[in-house]
Amino acid sequence: MAILTVPGRTELAGNHTDHQQGRALASAIHLNLRANFSASSSPVVHIKSKNIGDFSVRLSQLAVRPAEFGKSVSLVRGVLAAFQNLGLNIGGFDADISATLPIGVGLSSSAAFSILIGRILNQLYNNNEIEDIVLARIAQTAENVHFGKPCGLMSHLVCAAGHTLYVDFKTNEIERIVDDFRDMGLAMCVVKTGGTHDGLNTSYARIPADMSYIANLFDEGVLGDVDPEDFHRQGWELSNRPVRRAKHFFDENERVPLMRDALKAHNGEAYMRLMNESGRSSEELLNNIVTSSTNDTRLLSGLDQSRALLDGRGAWRVHGGGFAGCLQAVMPVDYFHVYKGEMEKSFGPGSCIQLHLV
Repeated sequence: MAILTVPGRTELAGNHTDHQQGRALASAIHLNLRANFSASSSPVVHIKSKNIGDFSVRLSQLAVRPAEFGKSVSLVRGVLAAFQNLGLNIGGFDADISATLPIGVGLSSSAAFSILIGRILNQLYNNNEIEDIVLARIAQTAENVHFGKPCGLMSHLVCAAGHTLYVDFKTNEIERIVDDFRDMGLAMCVVKTGGTHDGLNTSYARIPADMSYIANLFDEGVLGDVDPEDFHRQGWELSNRPVRRAKHFFDENERVPLMRDALKAHNGEAYMRLMNESGRSSEELLNNIVTSSTNDTRLLSGLDQSRALLDGRGAWRVHGGGFAGCLQAVMPVDYFHVYKGEMEKSFGPGSCIQLHLV
C-alpha cells in the first residue's frame, strides 16, 4: 500500500475573483486528506472512507450523471474522465481515505479530494509526470462538469501546490509566499457556523453569471478583461445586483496584492484593516452571506458575533463560496482563547478551528 496526503486550503484574499480571471491569495493548511492505496487488476476504482462513504466507479462508465451532482463519487468519475480526455493513463485502484480536513465547510475538501484522486492516478499509471497545474485543471473540470459546481481554479491550484500562493489568473503570475500569521503574533481560525454547501450550486452559479453579464456589456467574457476605469466611469446604480457584484470584483482585485504585501511585510495592522474591507465588500456588494434558497442565517449570525468580539482588535470575513459553511477570523494570539470560547458557546464544541499555513 502507498500513501499520499493532500492539504485543504484557506482563502486569504480574493473572494470570488478567480473565475473572472482576477487575483487571489490563498494557502494550503495543516488539515488534509490521506489515502492508503494500491493498484487493482480490475477496471474499477473502489473508495472506502468513513468521512465520505464507500463507493465504486467503473472505468467504462465515465459519462456525466446529473443525479451525482454534489457527491464525491462524481469527482472520481470526473477526474477519470478528464484524464482519459487528455490521453493520460487510467486504471483501477483501491483507496482507503481518511481526513483531518472537515468536509463541506469551505476548506476546499472537494478540491483536495479531486487532487488526491489525480495524484493516485499520476503515481500508479503516469510515472508522476503530470504537473501540478495540469492536475489542478483536471480537478477543476471534474468539479465544474461532473460535480456541478461552477468554481474557479484557485482552490485546486493551492491544494495541488501545497503552499501559500499569490495568483494573478489574467497574467498567469504565481508567487509562493513563505510568511505566516504567527510571524505577526496573530492567530487565524475558521468557525463552522453550520450548514453545508449542498444544494447551493444555483446560488454560487449566479455570482459568476452576474459578473459575466456586466463583462458582456463591455464585449468581454469576464471582468478580468474589463478596464476598471471603464467600469467605474459608468455611474452605475448600486441597487442592481450584477453591478454590486462587479464592483466587489474590481475593489477586491485591487485589495489582493495589498494583502499579499502586508503579509510579506509582517504588517498585521494593515492586513487586518484590509481583511475587514474585504469582509464588508463580500457582505454589502457580493451578497454571499444569506441566500433565499435556504434562508440560513447562521453565517450572518457568526459574522455579527465576530464583529462584536473583534471590532478594534482583529478581523473577520466570510470564507470561500459563502452562503453557508464558515467564516474566517484573525486576532492577536493571546486573544484567541477568548474568541474561541465565545464562538463555541454559540456554534458548538470544536466549531472554531485554528489554521496553520503550510
